[in-house]
Amino acid sequence: MNGKAIGQATIRDVAREAGASVASVSRVFNRLPNVRPELKERVEAAARKLNYVPHAGARNLSLARTGVIGVVLPDLHGEFFSEILRGMEREAAMRGRHLLLSNMHMGLGDGVEALRNMRGRVDGLIVMAPHIDPDLLFAHLPASIPAILLNGPENRQGRPELRIDNAAGARTMVEHLVATGRRAIVHIAGSHGNIEAAERARGYREAMVAAGLAPVILPGNFDEESGHLAVQRLQIQQMDVDAIFAANDMMAIGALVALRDMGVDVPGQIAVAGFDNIPLARLISPGLTTMAVDIADLGARAINRLSAVIDGENVPQTELRYPSLIVRNSTTQTTA
Repeated sequence: MNGKAIGQATIRDVAREAGASVASVSRVFNRLPNVRPELKERVEAAARKLNYVPHAGARNLSLARTGVIGVVLPDLHGEFFSEILRGMEREAAMRGRHLLLSNMHMGLGDGVEALRNMRGRVDGLIVMAPHIDPDLLFAHLPASIPAILLNGPENRQGRPELRIDNAAGARTMVEHLVATGRRAIVHIAGSHGNIEAAERARGYREAMVAAGLAPVILPGNFDEESGHLAVQRLQIQQMDVDAIFAANDMMAIGALVALRDMGVDVPGQIAVAGFDNIPLARLISPGLTTMAVDIADLGARAINRLSAVIDGENVPQTELRYPSLIVRNSTTQTTA
């Protein structure tokens, strides 16, 4: 029998057989870039001859890898974050990786501390910080640590980004509401300083102006309570309104509950729409019209892209995903 039994040959044996250094052989087995084709062929031929099988654990050790991906989110509570983590965990498990979670409720200092706690414990980071300047945040992160920015502002460090086209989604929703005959469309905005909230408000304003309508924006905080409070404000100020477009589904649900408590017919008197398409949006009554973001797939895609960066592959700096309109009974009544 040629070579050693499976499991007996070492990477040094392969290097000796291929006439290459151990470091070069390691680069071939880990599919790192800038490996000459002839070297790759020699190493793979030597491995076949010696019945050498790379060991994942040893490979990680040789690269000082942990097999862990750090995930830093603005919050860990709510359906949006549950869905995005579900997608991340599913993709990470398929790749034999684990997740280490942290959150940054507050501002820059909180984010810097979260990143500092991850250093040395993870192979790369997925950071979702739509409320923080990424250049200030990443200034505290060594350039050698792979990182993907999720749903954040543009960065100037060349870090790969994965974002939703929030402005386009908001424009689409306003166009839908206008097409159903709505003219007094009020927007409940997301948290102040949050780039996603700002982009959705921008798309709303642009679509309203394009339709010859006056934009009206009320403050919100991406939670159910702020949607409820916005409707109470509309009632107190006796604002003219025939549609409410909230910057996320939880605020839209809060608005629906408040309107129900006031005896207002939805969508007969006031249509209500949200953004994100969380699972609850299709379960409430009436079903909530929303802009669908495949949240779990977004999380899985973030893991996919970061894994590619960790493995030395080139990925596009920016990947933009477009939400799709899901029409339910909160904006249009079905006919029998």
